[in-house]
Amino acid sequence: EVLAGQRPPSDGLVEIGETVRLACFDQHSALLQIDPNRKVIDVVREAASRVMVEGRELSASQLLERFLFPPAQQHQPVAKLSGGERRRLHLCRLLMQAPNVLLLDEPTNDLDVATLAVLEDFLEDFPGCVVVVSHDRWFLDRTVDRLFVIREGEIAPFEGNYSAWLEARGAGSGRPARGVTAATAAAPPQPLAPKATPSAKESTNRRSYRDNCELEALERDLPRWEEERRSLEERLARPDGVGYEELERLSEALAELVVRIENGEERWLQLSERPD
Repeated sequence: EVLAGQRPPSDGLVEIGETVRLACFDQHSALLQIDPNRKVIDVVREAASRVMVEGRELSASQLLERFLFPPAQQHQPVAKLSGGERRRLHLCRLLMQAPNVLLLDEPTNDLDVATLAVLEDFLEDFPGCVVVVSHDRWFLDRTVDRLFVIREGEIAPFEGNYSAWLEARGAGSGRPARGVTAATAAAPPQPLAPKATPSAKESTNRRSYRDNCELEALERDLPRWEEERRSLEERLARPDGVGYEELERLSEALAELVVRIENGEERWLQLSERPD
């Protein structure tokens, strides 16, 4: 909010350069300011009629089509759009302004999986600066190459994406990094205590033969699921020639796969922390 000029800083001041073209996509975006009786295409053309994307010029209609608005839907009134589609429309309108600094505040909260895949693909070749605030590790991994980690009132910069940060914190704490939350990974290592005789409760918490088999299966399956996820995201990011029903099917498959990966990583962490 401070960077976007929506709130004054508590100390100091914010200076925005003369050449900066700022656009902010947040959880409370100005969707209510869109006239529901206007056509979808007119809302985007209000910002500009053409924009440069990946070195080529796109019309408002072409940008809308890239963000999953087929030509027929572009001439419908905004009133017929769902809440998620209106957020997607607002995003298109912002991108049509050709910003060179893009602020994204929790962008994954209300966008469907297909739209997120298109947005990630768009941001890969975005020539400007993207500042993201998000709890979505998948989105961060695909879109950022530098982190500002805010903990206990301090800001620590880190070169790399979220997974790289987890790996670094995991290596520093002696804990496995996979699936560890930032708070857990950042915990300081505890001093080694004398090895004690395991209690009856500790013995029951040891990994069984079945647990070891499940752990091995997860370590085999998780990389394969990640590859499937990347493949689905790439197909959704380039929807040319793909029908609406097929896009729906791919979106549902990706959503189910993301849940499977998250559950698998959580289970992997539970099993890996048990003594063998």
